[in-house]
Amino acid sequence: MKISMAHERIEMNPEIMGGKPVIRGTRVPVEIILRKLGAGMTSDAIIVDHPHLTREDIEAVRLRSRQLASSVR
Repeated sequence: MKISMAHERIEMNPEIMGGKPVIRGTRVPVEIILRKLGAGMTSDAIIVDHPHLTREDIEAVRLRSRQLASSVR
């Protein structure tokens, strides 16, 4: 059973990566992208590491992160 996320490029499915949020259609956890962004990697560098991702995928991760951060306040 898939759980819909606020952004169409991110999904949670208990059968993929133990239900962690991933980039839709991949097994790349959102957490990995956030860690790379936090370490100062650019979108281009992340795409080199994960060539099947797009800039839109990475922007979706940034947007979701901002949404979660603002809901904690």
